[in-house]
Amino acid sequence: MSGQSFDYWQLFIEETKRMKAPLYTHIVEGVAYDDDLKALATTARRGQPPANILLAAVHYLLLRGAEHGLRTYYPNLNDGDHRDPADVFPVFKNFVGTHRDALEPLIAGRVTNTNEVGRSAFLHAGFRALAADAGAPLHLVEIGPSAGLNQAWDKYTVRYAANDGVHTIGPHDGALVIDAEARGEKLPPLGPSPTIASRVGLELNPVDLSDADQRDWLRALVWPDALKRFAQLERAIEIAARFRPNIVAGDALENLPDVLGGLPANETVCVYHTFVTYQFTQAGRQALDDMLVGMSVRRPLWRLSIEGTLAPVDAPMLLYSYKDGLREKRHLAGCSPHGSWIEWLA
Repeated sequence: MSGQSFDYWQLFIEETKRMKAPLYTHIVEGVAYDDDLKALATTARRGQPPANILLAAVHYLLLRGAEHGLRTYYPNLNDGDHRDPADVFPVFKNFVGTHRDALEPLIAGRVTNTNEVGRSAFLHAGFRALAADAGAPLHLVEIGPSAGLNQAWDKYTVRYAANDGVHTIGPHDGALVIDAEARGEKLPPLGPSPTIASRVGLELNPVDLSDADQRDWLRALVWPDALKRFAQLERAIEIAARFRPNIVAGDALENLPDVLGGLPANETVCVYHTFVTYQFTQAGRQALDDMLVGMSVRRPLWRLSIEGTLAPVDAPMLLYSYKDGLREKRHLAGCSPHGSWIEWLA
């Protein structure tokens, strides 16, 4: 078979089933046996997930008004009402053939810079734990912020549904409310949000939310069955228009030393990332860690990591402290990829 191995596509199918996304399950079950579509998908840029890029490119054209029978299968394009996805693959293949000239540059040129604002439910918890350990105010440096929507994590209201009821944190009049299940015996940290002194994101491919084309690509990366995620994304985009995320374009590892060097040495500085560094090479991940270890000789630093790979059972939330050239790690929680649940362990 050409392109990605069959195992890759099988893993992606399992992910769609786990995420309860039947439309993409049926589409990818067909793609897995179609050498032509797999070859097209693997023209994606190096390091980009071929399945996500292929699906997002098709979704993008539909969001931008492409007329085709495939539209009738997409829940988000039909107010939740749609045709049976079991029959979708031949229609999907026909759409690709009909629109191949438009799809090829999208697949070859775009990246999966997704902003899943549901993950802000995790950041609320992680930064409360950090403030309890290290003190506030916090200076926050996000690696891979995309459009920067999760820079505004404390502007969103979070409701943790636990065994003893619902616990609400963040602004009580927030324009965006994120619901997350609090699993296990322990609650995530509650109480007021810590004071934030500064925020900056370091992004190789920043999303300009004033550009309709880039906004539509961001929407296209959301899976069509995930109607709640679409609604959250729309509200987060509206909030970002007022919040105006601070993003530095360029290679994060190249820009990080200058950014950290400009922050106060006597206040809490935290580098954080959510589902980003799994796309780095092993050398890139090691370089990030080595950099923070080296810089900690002059000043303490912290790092909040929420990372996973394809089809994770859960994603660990890890809090690293870097002091005097040494690193310590705490496992704070297990998290779902898209913000639906958190199990606090610390």
